[in-house]
Amino acid sequence: MKTDQLIDMLSTNVDPVKTVAIRKTLSLALLIGGSAAFCLMLGTVGLRRELSWSWNFLALKLLFTVSLIGLGTALLAKLARPGQKNAKLSALTLLPFIVIVLAGSIALASHTPMAWGKMLLGMNWFTCLFCIPLFAVLPFVALIWFLRKGAPTELKLTGAIAGLVAGALGATAYAFHCPDDSIPFIAVWYGAMVALCASIGSMLGPRLLRW
Repeated sequence: MKTDQLIDMLSTNVDPVKTVAIRKTLSLALLIGGSAAFCLMLGTVGLRRELSWSWNFLALKLLFTVSLIGLGTALLAKLARPGQKNAKLSALTLLPFIVIVLAGSIALASHTPMAWGKMLLGMNWFTCLFCIPLFAVLPFVALIWFLRKGAPTELKLTGAIAGLVAGALGATAYAFHCPDDSIPFIAVWYGAMVALCASIGSMLGPRLLRW
């Protein structure tokens, strides 16, 4: 069989990608992964005891993490299909990082250097360093399960965005425990751990998503 004939055969009777089915499967993966991360948080470090007086800072943490989840999810819905690569949406995922870093820098500038150490390290920076990646594992598994039902072709980018969304879900779960409320702390540790998850995802993507 000639190459042209093979191409013609493969290109005939091709069903369109069912966008609704992709979105439903992605929503299911997010629900399972997010629930698993939250349950793991409850079973390990537990809810913050003094949560009742920290709603403003919890909302700030969630604004950062949920914005990453929203942007990353929209991008994953596209990347799950072959030949998709949305440069503008990919660039938008950097926006929450830029905003929180700027806000953290302004907060540091408004205090004396003597206070910077406490603002940056908080009381439990090591717990944050450990918990966010840990809580991101099950969401990442759920997202890889979803992506393997599609046909992504940009495997490194897709893995990175899956890691970013998983890291943001892990950070969202950890936010309900986190006793550190300074904006610089959120910028450094939440931002760095989510970025780490995205980096790991970019390395694992080509292996886990290969056809």
